[in-house]
Amino acid sequence: MDLHFPEFSARFRDMIAALESGALAVVGHARPDGDCIGAQVALSRVLRSLGRTVVCANPDPVPRRLKFLTAGLEFLAADNLTGEIQAVFVDCADHSRAGEKMRRRFPKPVANVDHHLSNTGYAAYNFVDTAAAATCEILAGVFLDNDYPVDDVTASALYTGIITDTGQFRFNSTTQQTFELAAALVARGARPAVIGEELYERETPGKLRLLQQFLASFEMECGGSVCIGTLPNGVFAETGTTGEDTEGLVDYARSIDGVQVGVLIEFRPDGLKASLRSKDPAYRLDRVAAQFGGGGHACAAGLSLKGTETEGFRARLLSALRTQISAAEAGTTSF
Repeated sequence: MDLHFPEFSARFRDMIAALESGALAVVGHARPDGDCIGAQVALSRVLRSLGRTVVCANPDPVPRRLKFLTAGLEFLAADNLTGEIQAVFVDCADHSRAGEKMRRRFPKPVANVDHHLSNTGYAAYNFVDTAAAATCEILAGVFLDNDYPVDDVTASALYTGIITDTGQFRFNSTTQQTFELAAALVARGARPAVIGEELYERETPGKLRLLQQFLASFEMECGGSVCIGTLPNGVFAETGTTGEDTEGLVDYARSIDGVQVGVLIEFRPDGLKASLRSKDPAYRLDRVAAQFGGGGHACAAGLSLKGTETEGFRARLLSALRTQISAAEAGTTSF
């Protein structure tokens, strides 16, 4: 049988063999999403099955809708990681994506498993495939290639990462291999209906109030090619929500007919966070986000600004988007 990730699978075995006998942290990024938590859960469970002592580490808590995956696993903040411990970073495009404390705690991670275009290859072993639909797709392929144990919980975690990062198999990153690996995970116990209900059918009234405010804020720009929605500072207290409830909101801005790029700008007491989504990878939103210190994928990127960095941001962002849209329409963007 052909390997799913022939360039990674043998090196992944080497990485496992190189791990010291002490504790290991599987580190994920701030405001973790389904691919991040799914990757952490799956890798932790496989490493435990191979006899390793493992904890998970994130700068932010596990989102409510993803807690169904985490039974029996410990998720810690950087301040709670004590003693000698090694780290594998997952779904982190750069070393600081897990927060400055985590970066200082682990100046040279053992490994880095990721699929972001902007990944900088900051670990001793780097497993980065920007053509993969999700970090969980890479892990699923490597686990199956090496015949590592994948039980129903591990399969569910991997399936969760794939389904969330592909927009339920709708995004451009979805390939034949994506479906093949998803099918293999279902064969190993992942239950699409149960996972889908946990992810998409447990919205709170507060999340719907937040959505109402976001939809009401829409403004069309660049001749209707860009839709920008905003969330004002204080909106979480007003609606009874938290930052994790913004997950998926930006997709509503992108979903409008004729819109090529959807934007969510979330204002905070100390700055702002912006999420960018496009329908076509030619728009290279990772390059737009990089102009503001952010990064991500060609179709999905994000950035954060603090203090005076936010001054004139909307105008600067629109200028960057106009330039990128013009380049895409002229066919001059490249990967």
